[in-house]
This record gives sequence, C-alpha cells and structure tokens, in this order.
Amino acid sequence: MAYDARAVAFYLPQFHPIPENDEWWGPGFTEWTNTARARPLFPGHRQPDLPADLGFYDLRLPEARAAQAELALAHGVEAFAYWHYWFGHGRRILERPFAEVLAMGEPKISFCLAWANQTWSGIWHGDADKVLVQQHYPGTEDHVAHFEAVLPAFRDPRYLRVDDRPVFYVFRPEELPDAARFVDLWQDLARRAGLPGLYLVAEMSDLLGAGVKYDRVEADGFDAGVYMRLPARTTRADVLRMRAGRKLARWPERYPYAQDWAATARTGAAVQPCVYPNWDNSPRSGRRGVVVTGSEPRLFERHVRQAVATLADRPAQERLLWVKSWNEWAEGNHLEPDLRHGHGWLEALRDGLGG
Repeated sequence: MAYDARAVAFYLPQFHPIPENDEWWGPGFTEWTNTARARPLFPGHRQPDLPADLGFYDLRLPEARAAQAELALAHGVEAFAYWHYWFGHGRRILERPFAEVLAMGEPKISFCLAWANQTWSGIWHGDADKVLVQQHYPGTEDHVAHFEAVLPAFRDPRYLRVDDRPVFYVFRPEELPDAARFVDLWQDLARRAGLPGLYLVAEMSDLLGAGVKYDRVEADGFDAGVYMRLPARTTRADVLRMRAGRKLARWPERYPYAQDWAATARTGAAVQPCVYPNWDNSPRSGRRGVVVTGSEPRLFERHVRQAVATLADRPAQERLLWVKSWNEWAEGNHLEPDLRHGHGWLEALRDGLGG
C-alpha cells in the first residue's frame, strides 16, 4: 500500500531486565514495572494504561519482536527508530534487542538508530540529582569507535535510507561539544566505508513551546531537523512555572495543540514533523509528571494528516514523519494496542498517512 509519508516510530528497548536496572530500581525492573503500577492522580485520569494484543512482552523473545513488526507494517509504519545508547568509552546499555535483530536478520521491518546521547539520571523517578550513567564525549577516537560499532547496522539491507544514505538520528545535538565536527567526521567515515554518506537528523527539542534548544541544523551540516514538542497548549507563564518546579497553570493540558510547522523553517533547515498519540509520564514521575488529556485516535489521525501535508512538497524519499512513539508506555505515548482503544492508534496513523 502506498502512503503519503514515511512513518518512522521511535522504539524503546527497555522491556527486558538488565543488571543495571536491577541494581537501581530492584530485581526484574523493566518499563512494564512503572506502567503497571500507575494510578489515577485526579478525576478522569485514566491510569493504568495497559497493553492488549501484545501483552507484557519481553524483548528477548524473537516472537515478541516479530509480532510488533507485523502490526507496524500492517498500519503504515515503515521503520522503527531504535533508541541507541553510547555513553562514551564504548559504554552501552539496553543493546540486546537490536543486536539480536541485526544478527538474526529478523524481523524484516526497516530500522534506523537514534542516538540517545544524554546522561541517565533519576529525574523521572523523583531523584534528579542521582546520576546513573554519565554521558561522555572523549573525542575523535571515541567518535570513530562509535561509528565502527554501528557500521554493520548501516550495511544491513533493512536499514532505513534516504537516497541510499543510512539515516542516523541525534537526540541532543546541542550537547555535542562540536556538532559540526561530529557531522564532518561521520560523513567522512561513511564515505571511506563505501557508503554514499549518511542522512544525519538532529532533534530540535521544544517540549513546552519556549523555543527550540538547537537551531544550528543547517549550520552544523545536518541533513534535517525534527521539531519535537509535547502535544499540549502552554503559555510562557506556564513554562516559567514548570521551570520553577511548580505545576502548569492549566492542569492537565489538552490535546491536540495548535502548531504551525512552517514557523520552524526560519532555521533554514529541512524541518520534519513529529507527532505524538498522547503524553502522560506520571507512571514514571507520579505527581511530578506532565499529563495531557483529551487525546483520542480521531484527533491523532487529524494531527497526522496535518503533519503529512507539510511534507507534500518534499522529495518522496525525504517525507519522513517521526512518531513518538511505538512503545513508550510509561510516557503515555504508544501506537501498540491498548485495552481502551484497541488498534485505534494504529488505525489512526494508517488513515492519516493516506493508506
């Protein structure tokens, strides 16, 4: 089936136990731990939000990954963007699911890597000062080692490409000591490895509408930027209250938010949209979280259509629509079937894509 945009859904691998999470949060901790223990915080707050068809899966199981891919492909998701953790000095975490996808050649759905280059802390668990894993940038040698570690993925025929260039996403480009140097180095390494280059994408985070944290997409040599904002209506006063550690004035927020995608074009870069089905990170953060209400598949479909329309004049290969997310259950944004809406989010995406 032909679609009007190429939907790429962010994919969280934290659905299997690892020693680090056992140490920090208790034996057997996964993203399901927070998801299942969530409780309503106010009248009308719908928690817990629980999975339907796929159940409480374990990503160590190939059958679980295959079932995800089947659902995704049937509803217009072209590729998963696997969150990829490289903390410097070769330190990695949660790498097992993707490593097995790469080694086994299954499932057949396309994929790319999204470098989550950020220090892990206890912020989402009410302990912002607790550093779990520090993000480091040791220098050129480490950037080379990082490239060599992901090169086998770039060579995989399933890897998501734009004009034959593998797509690589950087979560926090503003935290790179020298983003332009990183871009130049990786492009050079890609060409030396026999690739025609990379399609490097930088996140333009503007979570509460106060302005993007990174606006040097074109200047630093990235091929595209992705505008990221929570699906919520906020004012500057709301943002200041949030920064001061207080709740937003209008609590909870409502979905969808009004957004003029064209306004981001002032950066001079090719800006691509990101759509959220919903947002509610109270399963992780409790009363410190941000809860968006009013979300439903019908509104999400409308939002997808609006975002897709902004891509109509782009070359077909570059009509990338980023979706946050495939399975961020403890943040309240997922496409996977749930007990309330069933396949509603997936069907809304498919219909919004023009399928």
